[in-house]
Amino acid sequence: MKIFAHISWLFATIVIFLSLSMMIIFFHVLPKPYSRKFSAWIIRIYTFFSVEIKGKEHPETQMFLLNHQSDLDIAIMETITKKDLAWVAKKELFNIPFFGLALKLPKDIAVERESKTSLIKLLRDAKVVIENNRTITMFPEGTRSTKGKMLPFKSGAKMVADKFKLRVQPVVLMQTSKYYNVKNFFYRPGRIKVIFLDSFIADKNDKDWLNNLREKMQKEYDHELANNPRHR
Repeated sequence: MKIFAHISWLFATIVIFLSLSMMIIFFHVLPKPYSRKFSAWIIRIYTFFSVEIKGKEHPETQMFLLNHQSDLDIAIMETITKKDLAWVAKKELFNIPFFGLALKLPKDIAVERESKTSLIKLLRDAKVVIENNRTITMFPEGTRSTKGKMLPFKSGAKMVADKFKLRVQPVVLMQTSKYYNVKNFFYRPGRIKVIFLDSFIADKNDKDWLNNLREKMQKEYDHELANNPRHR
């Protein structure tokens, strides 16, 4: 079974690589953001995973905050919303050959950890994104967490949302690492559940809203996990 899972992982990884190649090739041919949407749909179709959605996307959402478990997470989000998403990612990813180009072309936002000047740049870049009617999309944990417990949320999400008084919508992705896990060289097709929680306007006077949001998202995740055996 492990050998089959590894072979399947290789197939899925090749699909992801080819889809990113097509996104880069067609970026200046297709209107924004369709090259990325097209790439994401290729991943979704040819890796044979489907999506079940609970809740509704708010049409005026300006920032999505998602938990992060798998490299599938981006493709999932791109295929369930028509919004032009501006992903926030660590600066090192932008410097990776080929993959970095897939982030630079759409003008996603690069952040440098533990850098005060990077936070200033984050605010400046976020302002440009908002002015261009794009939707900031972040993994506030800052990295993948595959153990079922969300990591502490980084403060950058709150800083941006508070500064521009954004409408924030949290999104809970269920067990995506069970379907594609790059560290374990594991892949299997399946049905992935996405939960849209209620949106809200960021309030800088509420100093704990980000921590409270993490607890709310974790509670929703735990509830879904406890009541739906398919996720285990």
